[in-house]
Amino acid sequence: MEETKKETLLLNRDNGYDRISAAERAELDTYCEGYKDYLDKGRTERECVTETVAMAKARGYRPLARGEALKPGDKVYRVISNKSILLAVIGRESLEKGAVIGGAHIDCPRLDLKPTPLYEDSELALAKTHYYGGIRKYHWVSIPLALHGVVCKADGTTVTVRIGDEPGDPVLTISDLLPHLADKQSKEPLWQAIKGEDLNIILGSRPVPEKDEKERVKLMVLNLLNEKYGITEADLISAELCAVPAYAPADVGLDRSMIGGYGQDDRVCGYAVLKALFDSEATLQRTGICILTDKEEIGSYGLTGMDSAYFDIFLADLCRAQGADLNTCIEHSFCLSVDVTAAYDPNFANVYDVRNAARLNRGVGLCKYTGSRGKSGASDAPAEVVAYARRVLDADGVVWQICELGKVDEGGGGTIAHYMTRRGIATLDAGTPLLAMHAPFEVSGKLDCYMTYRAMRAFYNN
Repeated sequence: MEETKKETLLLNRDNGYDRISAAERAELDTYCEGYKDYLDKGRTERECVTETVAMAKARGYRPLARGEALKPGDKVYRVISNKSILLAVIGRESLEKGAVIGGAHIDCPRLDLKPTPLYEDSELALAKTHYYGGIRKYHWVSIPLALHGVVCKADGTTVTVRIGDEPGDPVLTISDLLPHLADKQSKEPLWQAIKGEDLNIILGSRPVPEKDEKERVKLMVLNLLNEKYGITEADLISAELCAVPAYAPADVGLDRSMIGGYGQDDRVCGYAVLKALFDSEATLQRTGICILTDKEEIGSYGLTGMDSAYFDIFLADLCRAQGADLNTCIEHSFCLSVDVTAAYDPNFANVYDVRNAARLNRGVGLCKYTGSRGKSGASDAPAEVVAYARRVLDADGVVWQICELGKVDEGGGGTIAHYMTRRGIATLDAGTPLLAMHAPFEVSGKLDCYMTYRAMRAFYNN
């Protein structure tokens, strides 16, 4: 058989580095440095929103005012309770031609402090936590932790807390059982060996000098918090404080081909969507919208999740500002639900379908369907939508692969895609493959990070 015909017949599964130019490699490295900086600055969804607003304002974006008229080239945003953000660039065509939407989530698995977290036991001050999202609890013991978040006081003021990241900062941790005494624990199932109520953060061990005081170590911790932030124990009732890993993103591998760090699910895709919109501002035919949403890791419920009406309100305001019909806009819109997928890991090969698993360095992963087992809870894109995506990506030279999360009966997961299709918007899942997803130190391939950005940019410009 002729080689050219063979290439036409077979699906290209080449390593992405064999398919890109030297110029693209240089652009890839530059892009990933920007991504690592964004990842480091945004350890929580609130911090991601703050950083995104700063980046957007620097590029001339302004808050969307309801009732204002919008013209092509206008750049607007809206913040939802400081935890989700929507950005839009008005295209040259009417919104009745539809919008191109990129949606990712910026919340990540972590440990949230309980409403009344502080206690003292055996002359240690500790904080009770409630884990957020799908964690493997044993990952979170014996690692350095930082405390991030806000404390909203009864007088209406808000205090920002960030401890454990700056040079000279103390870090926090959760102790684990020494192996010498862990015989019984070692025989328990992995998911039971460390229990949720055991994830108690060590805050301190030094007591206040007054020997007649009760809970002297807890009082010392409260005194330190009060001196630095002006808060009391009662203020913690209206706080959102969480423990996150206290280390910066880093290059992984002797060849520096990968990125390791906390929160790549799904900030690797959030940054890709945001940067793609920024870099497409001058070339948009249709209006481009970027969604960076909260609460995906716990079902997208609540005021700041995609189950909320905040996106519907935003899109309606955009349409009203142009005199466009909302329903017509929805019917002609396209959404790329940009969320990470699992990269094939040879250490755990038995849970993957090797023929359908994503691989590092083969580009952004397209997922026709999500869900678990019999596609339960899935968003399953029509074949026509997948064909459209292939056409757009191939025309722009984007390296991509088709994939699914794992073997049929091994588990599964979901994204925000089904919330967009419920609104009547044609949607396809795509994202960066990760090793060790949901671990405190996830690993992505730089080429795949870059190609996720390139994919979103291609759709914005189509």
